[in-house]
Amino acid sequence: MEFSQSLKKNIDFQKVYRKGKSYANRYLVMYAVPGHEGRNRIGISVSKKVGNSVVRHRLTRLIRESYRLNETHFFSGYDIVVVLRANAKGRSYREMESALLHLAGLHGMLNEKSISLDH
Repeated sequence: MEFSQSLKKNIDFQKVYRKGKSYANRYLVMYAVPGHEGRNRIGISVSKKVGNSVVRHRLTRLIRESYRLNETHFFSGYDIVVVLRANAKGRSYREMESALLHLAGLHGMLNEKSISLDH
């Protein structure tokens, strides 16, 4: 991720959960709060309820890759936490990418002139 960093510390996740605004769809819940200037920080959370470690890591990789390929379309300066729901299990890359972009659009973090949500 060229323009972003990962959220890794529990205290950072808790700050986003407490102060951030959340939107959800069938597969994801996204919390976002204006944060660091010039960079986005993204954290991904997947519960054990979603599946075993292979399933959880696959979903994490799908979200991270979706974000990486579309990060130029995101406005910078946000702390973002993406929580995967159990319905995400077994979904394709395109479905996960669409869900991520949908929530980013609801948060107003997308430069909508440069992206089409109808791949």
